[in-house]
Amino acid sequence: MIETTDHILTRHPQQNWFSRFQVAAVGVLTLIAIIGKFYLPRLVPNTQWLELPLLLTVYFGLMRRSQVQALLFGSCVGLAEDSLAPDNLPIGMYGITKTLVGYFAASVSLRFNVESWLVRCVLCFFFYVFHELFYWIMRRALLGQMVPFDPQTTLVHGALNALISIPLFLILDKMKVSGTS
Repeated sequence: MIETTDHILTRHPQQNWFSRFQVAAVGVLTLIAIIGKFYLPRLVPNTQWLELPLLLTVYFGLMRRSQVQALLFGSCVGLAEDSLAPDNLPIGMYGITKTLVGYFAASVSLRFNVESWLVRCVLCFFFYVFHELFYWIMRRALLGQMVPFDPQTTLVHGALNALISIPLFLILDKMKVSGTS
């Protein structure tokens, strides 16, 4: 009882403020990424391949190392994406895929050291391909839509997203507060 009281009394008040700032920053960045996914291709041509919400889901899953938190984060990001998706897709398609990506990213982080930029880059490539393949399977199996799947394009876009993840993850690492995960 005394140790807990001492810990509460000796805790720095800035730590609480920084953790709140960090949560707010992640929320704002995620909101910008979701909105940017749909509006960036209108402003900058040929950027529809950029999956910033997916990269944030992967980063959150890898760094938090909590399967439940990553699962919830992925589902919230996916459902927010679904709310902006075209009318021919029901709500839940991105939600399911982002939930699985978040869960698997957190599961991988429990088994492997994910602090290396090379490991993160490979994982971003893998999760992009997984996301696109699973999304394609769901559209064909659940919705009965005959959508094409081009493996070569998917691999190229996966590599581009993996390259984008390197500076993005460095920026997100700089935002982390020391001593928290």
